[in-house]
Amino acid sequence: MAQKNKNAAKTVLITRFSAVGDVAMTIPLLYSLSEAYPEYRFIFVSRDRFGQFFINKPKNLDFIGINLANYKGLRGLYKLYCELSAFKPDAFADLHDVLRTKILRTYFRLFSRTRVVCIDKGRKEKKELTKESNTNKQWLKSTFERYREVFTQLGLPFTPCFTSLFKNEKGNIDDFAATLPPKGNDRWVGIAPFARHNGKIYPLEKMEEVVSLLSKEQQIKIFFFGNGPEEEQTINQWCNKFANTISFIGKSNFNGELRLISHLDAMLCMDSANMHMASLVGTPALSIWGATSPLAGFLGWQQHKEDCIELEMECRPCSIFGNKPCRFGDYRCMDIPPQTIADKVMDRTKNPPL
Repeated sequence: MAQKNKNAAKTVLITRFSAVGDVAMTIPLLYSLSEAYPEYRFIFVSRDRFGQFFINKPKNLDFIGINLANYKGLRGLYKLYCELSAFKPDAFADLHDVLRTKILRTYFRLFSRTRVVCIDKGRKEKKELTKESNTNKQWLKSTFERYREVFTQLGLPFTPCFTSLFKNEKGNIDDFAATLPPKGNDRWVGIAPFARHNGKIYPLEKMEEVVSLLSKEQQIKIFFFGNGPEEEQTINQWCNKFANTISFIGKSNFNGELRLISHLDAMLCMDSANMHMASLVGTPALSIWGATSPLAGFLGWQQHKEDCIELEMECRPCSIFGNKPCRFGDYRCMDIPPQTIADKVMDRTKNPPL
């Protein structure tokens, strides 16, 4: 067998299959890592559709998109192992640590003798954070830091340097020119009022009041983001009712949304994927938090506590992902006055960060 060239570029295989926000959070670290080690090859494996996030990626960072439906069960994962082992990775970085990736990394460790490192999600700490008896709730380590620790364990320490997918520029939105108003001196505000779980969603009747307040500001143009027919129906009703509003639902994919978001002066969103998408293009995100909390470490890249809109309550956070029912049955943590939110948006767009 030929001896491997010790000076050859090393290959690191990286996996994170879901969810949208968690995959988006890998990008500032992956881009920074790739730039810090140009002699290495980094291969990120995830679901096909997430490839749309990887705009202007470093040359030594490859995205491999897969359909997980084609790799079900132990045999399916072994098939995936065989396909990925063709890249001859020197290391496997598991940024997900779920059953599927545990099996996959076991195959690499046993059959290829590949070095394997996985993320420490801090599950115990997060469970403790949501306990009703916990009266001294502290900030937990951010997901970004947890991702970075994986590569440090592989002997690849680096200082994150990511600013935006578009560097110091904005995304190209020429293909949307026919549906977009000229910006001029207007302030463009994105609103993404939905999230996957109820514990993360600001009540829609209250959000409608926020829209009403903002739409009265002549220099503010509102762009709605969402997904699916139910969300589109709600947004269409608002657009028919309020001036200066435009629905961007169904108009493009993740790539197009990122390009438009880069032109916004602010994004009003939940603790959701849209918060992370805004952070990827350097757009300030004003995020509303209810059952969840930024304390758990999911705040977007380069975002700040002062941009979080939330009520300080002893019962918060009651859930890490917002998928648990409210113990009181009313999600009182979301009883934030619409005027408070509208004022926050208007102040943020008038006084952008330095």
